[in-house]
Amino acid sequence: MRYMMLIKHPADYDIRDVPPALFPAMGEFVDEYVKKGVFVGGAGLQPLAKGTRVRIEGGKVKATDGPFSEAKEVVGGYSLCEVASREEAVDLAKKFMELHRIHWPEFGGECELRPLEDMGEAPQG
Repeated sequence: MRYMMLIKHPADYDIRDVPPALFPAMGEFVDEYVKKGVFVGGAGLQPLAKGTRVRIEGGKVKATDGPFSEAKEVVGGYSLCEVASREEAVDLAKKFMELHRIHWPEFGGECELRPLEDMGEAPQG
């Protein structure tokens, strides 16, 4: 099963505000799970000021450059993981968030887990 892990922050942040000790700890964590074939890909995301939203409004496609003042939470990074079960995905997310708890005690975000749809078959109605 493939899961997308979305790391959410309560507000936009600057990478310079992240405690330096978190980066090597995350690097070791990712390396371990790459070797196990669990970590498929992922990255941190740049601030909202560098983002663009493309949406449909009134039947028209519209692009808006960031920052986005109405953001209540910010996706700060993502991981795509291949796991055997939901339980394994939850365990992985807990371990990842534990790194944040240890190395960035002020962090108050969350990790949202979402299983990917199997695109091999169309849904049956």
